[in-house]
Amino acid sequence: MDSSITSEELQHHSQEHTHDEEGNKMFGFIVFLISETFIFLGFFSGYIIYKTTIPNWLPAGVSGLEITAPAINTVVLVSSSFVIYLAERALLRHDLIKFRLFLMLTIAMGTYFLVGQGIEWSSLSFGFTTGVFGGMFYLLTGFHGLHVLTGLILQIIVLGRSFIPGNYDTGHFGVNATSLFWHFVDVIWIVLFILIYIWQ
Repeated sequence: MDSSITSEELQHHSQEHTHDEEGNKMFGFIVFLISETFIFLGFFSGYIIYKTTIPNWLPAGVSGLEITAPAINTVVLVSSSFVIYLAERALLRHDLIKFRLFLMLTIAMGTYFLVGQGIEWSSLSFGFTTGVFGGMFYLLTGFHGLHVLTGLILQIIVLGRSFIPGNYDTGHFGVNATSLFWHFVDVIWIVLFILIYIWQ
């Protein structure tokens, strides 16, 4: 019985193992995102219940939220999902230059969103302790902002790893997971924008 194994068979076995490992990691990451989704759903439900049952929902002297700047921030953040998708596609083609450029653009767009949110916070006439609305507003936007910051940190990490020779030759789990997380963050913000800014 010939027990010899060719180099091609070893390489094929290694690729299968890597594929299975990345698949398991991605499954675990998706489960994590599902758990995050339920946390946000809890917050959304609480916001809806409070808004529909509490009289004088808005703080005294506040008639509503300014929507123009948040709308621009929303367009920038949602558009960044398309940009990070382009970064993923560039990496699949082994085009590291475009991958880095698209990823840096995504980071810039996410940073723009966070800075815009900070400017909005600084201009508001109510705080975290100003009634239920104030608490819910800062809790929801702040918790989401923390996720945006996390997404930016992940993007910076995968960008840095692209400068390690051959780092992405055997798999792209880190990039794929980061991209999926960013899409998740964008979808959550769309719901938040509708609840907080559109439904006033």
